[in-house]
Parts: sequence; C-alpha cells; structure tokens
Amino acid sequence: MLNNDPLLKHNILETIIDSAYEWIVVVDHEGIVQYMNKTYCEFLGENPREVIGKHVTNVIENTRMHKAVLQGKVEIADLQFIRGNYMIANRIPILHEGKVIGAVGTVIFRDTEQWKKMNSHIKALLHELDFYKKEWHEINGATYTLNDFIGISREAEKIKDRVKNIASGDLSVLIRGESGTGKELLAHSIHQLSERSAKPFIKINCGAVPEHLFESELFGYSEGAFTGAKRGGKPGKFQLADGGTLFLDEIGDLPQNMQIKLLRVLQEKEVEPVGSLNSQKVNVRVIAATNRPLEQLIENNKFREDLFYRINVLQIQIPPLRERKEDIWPLAESFIRSNCRETGKRIVKIDDDVKEAFLQYTWPGNTRELKNFVEAAIQLTQSDQISLDAFPDFLREKLKVHEAQKSLKDYVHETEKKVISSYLKKMDGDIKAVANALGIGKTNLYDKIKKYNI
Repeated sequence: MLNNDPLLKHNILETIIDSAYEWIVVVDHEGIVQYMNKTYCEFLGENPREVIGKHVTNVIENTRMHKAVLQGKVEIADLQFIRGNYMIANRIPILHEGKVIGAVGTVIFRDTEQWKKMNSHIKALLHELDFYKKEWHEINGATYTLNDFIGISREAEKIKDRVKNIASGDLSVLIRGESGTGKELLAHSIHQLSERSAKPFIKINCGAVPEHLFESELFGYSEGAFTGAKRGGKPGKFQLADGGTLFLDEIGDLPQNMQIKLLRVLQEKEVEPVGSLNSQKVNVRVIAATNRPLEQLIENNKFREDLFYRINVLQIQIPPLRERKEDIWPLAESFIRSNCRETGKRIVKIDDDVKEAFLQYTWPGNTRELKNFVEAAIQLTQSDQISLDAFPDFLREKLKVHEAQKSLKDYVHETEKKVISSYLKKMDGDIKAVANALGIGKTNLYDKIKKYNI
C-alpha cells in the first residue's frame, strides 16, 4: 500500500519534482548540493547522481545559492547568466529552529526570451480583458456600487440596509430625494445587487428628452414610422433593457401623454414601437427617481395616481445632506482622494476653518455641490493643504454665511495668519527678513508659524 511504503512515496515525490517545469536545486548550510532535479541536470550537462556532494559553485556558474545560505535572505526574480542565457531565479533559505540549514533555488523562466513571451502573452490577455470589460460596461451601463454611497450616519446606514433588502426581486422602486443626494447611485447599486446584474442597466432622464421624441425613445420605432427613421427601425429603452433594469430618472417630469402609455407597459409587460402593428414582450424592472412632490402633482392633475402606485411599490427616501452632517466629512475626504488620483495633486491637510464652514453650510445642492466645492478648492490651491482662501470668491462667500458668529480673537488670528503667510511668500521664506518687516522677534515668528500651521 502507498501509505506503508516509504520508498514508493519517495519515488513518486522525486518523479513529480523531476517533471516540474521549474529547475530546482537544494544545498546545505555549506553550499553543498543535496538535490538537483533531472531537467536542471540535463541543462547543465551534469549527472543527477554525481552532482550530489559537489559545491554549488562548481555546478552552477554565477550562482548565489551559497550566499543565500550565509545571508539568510530571500531573493526573488533575480537575473542570473548561465550557459549563454539570462535566467530568472528564486533563492529561499531553509530554516530549522531559527537557524539557516540550507537553501532551495528555482528557475521559473529558463531564459529571458521565455519571460518576454510569457509577459507578452499576459499583456495580450489583459488587453483582451480590458476590451471585453469596456464592451460589458457599455452594454450593462451600471457603473456604481453600494460602496460608492459614502456615509456613516444612521440615516446612511439605514439606506444601505434598505437597498440590500429590496435589491432581489422584480418589484418597482421609487427613489426620492433632493437634487444631488445620490438617487442615480442607488439605482445602479440596486441593479448591481440584483439577479439582473448580468443584464443591461438602461437609464433615461425624463426631463431631458423632448416631448415629441419621448415615445420613440422609450418604445422604439419601426422602419418607415416617420420621415428620417432609420432603416430597420430602432429599439427603445424598454427593448434595450429587456431582462435587466430601466432607470427612469426625474419621472416627475414625464409628459402627461406618456404617463398612460408607461402605465400600460408596466401592467401588460409589452411595448408597441411607433409605427408598428405588433407588440413586443419585455421583461424589465423599473427603478424611478424624483426630486418633485408627486403627491402634490397628483392633486394638481399633473401626475397620474395609478402610475404613482405602480412605481411606488418599494420606496427609498434619501435625506438631504444638511440632515445628516456626520456624512459631510467622509464624503469630502472621499472626493479629495478621488480627485487627487485623477489630477495627481497631493493634499495632506484641511484647515479647521474649512471643516467648520462645511459643517455650518446647509448644502442646498447636497452631495453634488460638496463634490464641486472640493474639486474647485483642489484645483485652485497652491499648496498641499486646503484653506478657505483656496475657494473661489463666490464659494467662499457661501461658506462664510455664519462668519458673524466669530469672535474678535478669531478675526485677529485669521488676519495674523494671512499677513505672515503673505510676507513669507513675498520674501521667499526668509525668517529674519519677515521678522524685521513685521517688527517681531524670530522666536516669536517661529511660534506663530507653528501655531497657525503655516
């Protein structure tokens, strides 16, 4: 039996190692070869039995195996010239009870040409993967995930849990919230977490499509439906989203004549392209979003009540940023990191007065406005820190709406910091010259520079 035959086990292990793609050599603590697999011996022109007991330097030219033993250091992907070719070798010390007792060496690529071929092959595969990923994103359409919804507030956590709970299934979802709160981001997230994630995510802004084009945009048209129609017709958003998700953004702006047609599609699960006599079955989950008070629109006969109940099966309400101020700085820091990656800028510090101003501001534009503020500050700052001075005048005025609450001491410190910063810049950082110009001692100036983090 295999378990009871040590010799058989040894022969099997030796066969596996000898047939391995890598060349393998093992030396003891003195650099004496204890083992070398068959393929390595063949390359070196050595007899597998006679090589045992020789010093590794007498077997492998330019070897560092004996040095790996002495130094006890791991060497990975090292170039080594052997028999007219560069090899790519690894050397790993063997430890026992804290002492180096030997080393094992492997050659992964037997020459640099093999490595170049492998590298080119991998690059070709990566380019092919990138092509298919790009094609997939163009077809799928969903780019955001729930991880992109930044927030640590109780409200943000409840929204994330809500998304996870309703993502599965086919029920319609209505996402409500002010402009800039992240409604589209949540729509993407619901699709990504649903069983439809492998199918298309198609979106349409109901407020951006001209009314006379809306029907053909939603339901498509057949050939010859109207002057200028494409040959063969064109599928609408519902046909493109078949099997997946259709995101109707700003549904409160949907023209009234389209509301009844949309209701019919949602009820019958079929569309009739413009100019066609036949209906087409579609399997689409609808996610709608709005910043408008639909109930009030219903009272004013501007939105159909039956359509409201059809899309409002499941609902998510996103509170404005002013009602979840704990999320302001996590969001701002996320935008800073993202923008720095894109622009190559480096921001290491944000002044406390910026943080205070951000917390005091009401953010009528919500997350979108916060992102614009951050991007403007990073673009305009001349250093690696963001201060209120980095913001454009009109943004700074917005952020300083509570400036009257500052004390006289705050104003003095703020002015002092600006003056010292200005003189340092004007005098190229010459401390002595700045101190003389301001009429203070160098030690006092140093203290103020440290105090104001200049």
